[in-house]
Amino acid sequence: MAATLCLALAACSWQPFGPDESQRGTIGFVRGFLGGVAADEPRAALIGKEILSAGGSAADAAVAVYFALSVTLPSSASLGGGGVCLVHDPVTQETVALDFLPGMPKAVPASADRPSAVPANPRGFFMLHARYGRLKWPQLVSPAANLARFGIQISRALATDIAKVAGPLLQDAEVRRIFAQPGGRDTVKERDFVRQIELAAVLERIRSQGPGDFYTGPLSRQIVDGVKAAGGSLSPEDLRDYAPAWREPIKVAIEYRRDLFFAPPPAAGGAVAAQMAAMLLSNRRYERAKTDVHAHLFVESAMRAFADRARWMREDGSSSVPPATLVADDRIAQLMTSFSPDRHTPADQLSPAPVARPESPAATAFVTADRDGSAVACALTMNNLFGTGRIAPGTGIVLTALPGPGGRGAISLGPVILYDQRERALEFAGAASGGVTAPTALVGVLARTVFEGMPLEDAVNAKRLHHGGQPDLVYHEPGFDESILQALIGRGDRVAATPVLGQVNALSCPGGLRKGPHTCAIRTDTRSFGLATGGN
Repeated sequence: MAATLCLALAACSWQPFGPDESQRGTIGFVRGFLGGVAADEPRAALIGKEILSAGGSAADAAVAVYFALSVTLPSSASLGGGGVCLVHDPVTQETVALDFLPGMPKAVPASADRPSAVPANPRGFFMLHARYGRLKWPQLVSPAANLARFGIQISRALATDIAKVAGPLLQDAEVRRIFAQPGGRDTVKERDFVRQIELAAVLERIRSQGPGDFYTGPLSRQIVDGVKAAGGSLSPEDLRDYAPAWREPIKVAIEYRRDLFFAPPPAAGGAVAAQMAAMLLSNRRYERAKTDVHAHLFVESAMRAFADRARWMREDGSSSVPPATLVADDRIAQLMTSFSPDRHTPADQLSPAPVARPESPAATAFVTADRDGSAVACALTMNNLFGTGRIAPGTGIVLTALPGPGGRGAISLGPVILYDQRERALEFAGAASGGVTAPTALVGVLARTVFEGMPLEDAVNAKRLHHGGQPDLVYHEPGFDESILQALIGRGDRVAATPVLGQVNALSCPGGLRKGPHTCAIRTDTRSFGLATGGN
């Protein structure tokens, strides 16, 4: 009943999931801390909660959440897509990044009228499970296979995505067969019932045999044939040779052995967020600044981070310099040389000046945490909403677009984790979506929660600012504090309202996830249609 009620709402947010006696006897009271999940689609979050309740690790929950999303939110999380995760392991006290962004095919044949990327999610999440999983693999994939086989009601999250591209989607016969209403003239709506039988068969093979069959076995040949039939670009060698990679995250020190970890390029959004955080923290600028200067400092650092991105980022999002050097003291000092607390620095006076670059906002993000103090923060993409807009016949897989014009790509991705080495406690984990606004949305929540001590719910719900460098304009959400906007204008900024600036899913534990679970809260963004829930 509670799940049905949540699915009927625009968004659901869970209260702090530590054992708070004041909540005893109320709906949602958690009697024992088992962890939490925040995701952009409610049914996937509930499946993650069930895995935690069964004794699963944060990695197990992340795997189950992902495969559920491949059924319930294929607009951003199809089996054809990819992404990046940050993982914190309390045993080794390590935080690592897992890069499984959609791969580039070795060649694009002339017959491919809608080129597609190499599917990365199945192998990426299998690698996550192999290193950090606790439960058996089939237990994590079964819920998704059952959802596809027996059917789902379209959630508001998926219905919203479908409505945005309904016309182009209906041009594909396979999409019409699954996501069109009887007659094929209109797409399914919220609460409509959909079964995905071919996708269920693929998920069942992944459940029973792991992703090996997907990448090298008979199933891989079926996928290649289906991709070709859909006008995509994929060869057996592309699937066989695709390999996710463990990477060293970008580390930004706060103080007292408290460190922020960000996903490294080619998830370039992580580096942008890392530089912003480093600028706010250097010389304790944010801490020492008066409250009315915080917004000015925030947008000036964002503008400089996006300007510097034009210097280090290659076309594919990778870095031309070692990622760790992007937050080195001398580089951050150089970026802030022109900063003044009293005036805005015109963007064209920066060196290099910011470069306008379109970025697709199509992505999804989620966070999982378990009772042992481990956490996983992931951001996923198909490089475009519904990727190529086509489904590979016989597989049910929505194909992922190649990076390219119009902002198709993964450069906005970049989750974050905060770990206190002295206390051996994880304090924050977050991931965001929303294209160019994802890094600023994530750092905004991080700054309010970690730097200012604001409760996570208030930090996530607070109105946001964004400055992407080009145009030289501060964007703000409607309802932002007018006195702060006037202060920005007084310093030389131009401002403009825009409806939404990113979506953030986050976990905050001021007392440490392992030592003080009663201090923890997990939240999904009210700007999206997701769910945050704790295990019980």
